[in-house]
Amino acid sequence: MVDQEQLRLMCVHAHPDDESSKGAATMARYAREGVDVLVVTLTDGSRGSVLNPAMDRPDVLENIRGIRALEMEKARHILGVRQVFLGFVDSGLPEGDPLPPLPDGCFGAGDVDEQTRALVEVIRRERPHVVTTYDENGGYPHPDHIRCHVVSIAAFEAAGDPDRYPDAGDPWQPLKLYYNFTFHKERFTALHDAMTARGLESPYAEQLAKWEDKPEDADRLTTRVPCAEFFATRDQALIAHATQVDPNGRWFAAPIDLQQAAWPTEDFQLVRSLVDTTLPEDDLFAGVREKANR
Repeated sequence: MVDQEQLRLMCVHAHPDDESSKGAATMARYAREGVDVLVVTLTDGSRGSVLNPAMDRPDVLENIRGIRALEMEKARHILGVRQVFLGFVDSGLPEGDPLPPLPDGCFGAGDVDEQTRALVEVIRRERPHVVTTYDENGGYPHPDHIRCHVVSIAAFEAAGDPDRYPDAGDPWQPLKLYYNFTFHKERFTALHDAMTARGLESPYAEQLAKWEDKPEDADRLTTRVPCAEFFATRDQALIAHATQVDPNGRWFAAPIDLQQAAWPTEDFQLVRSLVDTTLPEDDLFAGVREKANR
C-alpha cells in the first residue's frame, strides 16, 4: 500500500467556476487527505456573462477576464488545490435560433490537435493517476464543455504514447478517467423529496417535471465519493466566483444539513480504467493505490 501523499488527481474543466460546481467537495476531501489535486482550466472565462446582479457593473464587464482569474485563485485556496490556466479563449454561450457561429479564435472553434497537445504536456508534467472531466454532452451543451470532453479524452489516450506529441514531455499514462456526474435525476429527486418533507420550497420541482429520461444515462453512476463534510467548503469556493454565482440564488436553496443527509456524496462515471476495480466504487483511487508508487 502506498502513502496517500503520493496520489495525484487532475480535474479538467472548461471555465473558472466549473471546478466549484462539479466535484469540488471531492477535491477538497482528497486535498485534506494529502492527495495532490490539480485543476486544469482550459479557457480564460473572458466571454462569461455576469450572473450575479450585485456584480453587474461596467467596470466588471470591462475586466471580466482578470476578475475571473482572481476569483479562481480565491476558490482554489478555499478548496486547498493547485490550478493552472491553459489560456484558450472562452467561446461564450451562443444564443438564438438558429445559433450563431462561434467567434473566431475561440476554444470551441479552435484546433483540437493543438488543444490536445497542450493538455498532454500538462499530464506528462504533472503525472496524475486519476483524471476527471465531462461526458460527451459536456454536462450541458456549452461548446466549451463539449470541446473539453473531446480534448480530455484525446489527451488521456495520447499522454502515454511515446509516438504522440514526442516534444511534449516524457510519456505518462493516467490509470483512470472519470466523468463528473453531478446533475442527475436520482440526486435531484432525493433532494427534492427531502425539501418537501421539511416543508421547504424545492428548487428542483420544475426541473424534475421536465426531466427526459435517456437510456444511456441508466448506468452512468458508478462511483459515489462520500464528502458531505466538505459541502460547506464547496459552497464557499462557489461563492468566491462572485461574477458567476448569486449567493442568494438557487445553488444554495437546499440547506447543507439536508444535503448531507439526503445525498452525502459527489458522483462520477468511470469510463476508462487500467487497473482492476469493482463497481460500484466509493473512491476515485480504487485499484490505483497499490500501483501508484512509480
